[in-house]
Amino acid sequence: MSPDKIAIKTENLTKVYKTTFSRYQVKAVDNLNLEIYEGEIFGLLGPNGSGKTTTIKILLGLLFPTSGLVRVLGKPPDEVIVKDRIGFLPEESYLYRFLNAEETLDFYGRLFRIPRKERLARIDHLIKLVGLDDARKRPVKEYSKGMARRLGFAQALINDPALIILDEPTSGLDPLVARQVKDIILDLQKQGKTIILSSHLLADAETICNRVAILHQGQLQKMGAVKELLQPGETLETLFLKTIQASRS
Repeated sequence: MSPDKIAIKTENLTKVYKTTFSRYQVKAVDNLNLEIYEGEIFGLLGPNGSGKTTTIKILLGLLFPTSGLVRVLGKPPDEVIVKDRIGFLPEESYLYRFLNAEETLDFYGRLFRIPRKERLARIDHLIKLVGLDDARKRPVKEYSKGMARRLGFAQALINDPALIILDEPTSGLDPLVARQVKDIILDLQKQGKTIILSSHLLADAETICNRVAILHQGQLQKMGAVKELLQPGETLETLFLKTIQASRS
């Protein structure tokens, strides 16, 4: 982790949704200021409706902010050169049911214009990495939710991204596989990757994140190193609940 090098920076980032048949507006993100360092695992936490998904979509260049500044890897997030360096695992993996694991990863590898020899090597490595070696020829429609989740994780890594955004990466996984996924995330950090982890499993965030930000109603409530935020004997879940309750009062 390098605090001197900023992978993601937002300044007064705001996103307002205007409803079609109403004069009311909804502030999904409200003057959000973040700095995420290169090489860190950063937890983006908050209850449903806190602005996490909107923030992620802005970082991916899928949504434009209403106001404020956002830079991803030093550039505006809608630039193609930035998108080529990002890997994204959405909360729900959208995979083609009639393709197998090899075909799925080959499809995404082609989208990134990865040369064939390198693409095949990456596909083989990633399938083994996520534990799908025995099921690499089976169509995705025969996969369990956990297997599909692991394939989605592999798909997020096919372009060897510098920035990896993971939305509920251990959702649907049994405890053993979830532990393996967390080990992979830690190993990716050792390789110098920057990782954003959005999860409702606060125990996961507590064990692998360097820093976290807690959002509520689009606003940043707390941000800092996990060890510095927690009081002796306190867990991240306890801090989270206390923070959300305080923001509602």
